[in-house]
Amino acid sequence: MASRYINTLTAINDHPFYKKYMEDRGRKSIEQYRTANFVDLTEEQISKLSITGHLWSLGDRYWKLAASYYGDSSYWWVIARYNNAPTECHLNLGDIVEIPAPLEAVLMYMKV
Repeated sequence: MASRYINTLTAINDHPFYKKYMEDRGRKSIEQYRTANFVDLTEEQISKLSITGHLWSLGDRYWKLAASYYGDSSYWWVIARYNNAPTECHLNLGDIVEIPAPLEAVLMYMKV
């Protein structure tokens, strides 16, 4: 299983804004993942993929789609990233969500 956090840098957050929260937890800082820099796929790469359209319906979640189409719910972020919709809140009922495959090629193209 490939985590989206592989090769992701972390940062130490010791900003004064979080001082009370850190004191309450006996911490001096918080280690956070930096925002990943994904590579946009080229038209040539996209043309080599098989894209399945999924009608976004009540109860749909990225993790459910990943489990259904990829057999592993942890790849939910691939679908989110490919559709430029980071969360389910960015979608509306009736939207077509594109599911790229094969997963291995998508991961290679995204340079994960």
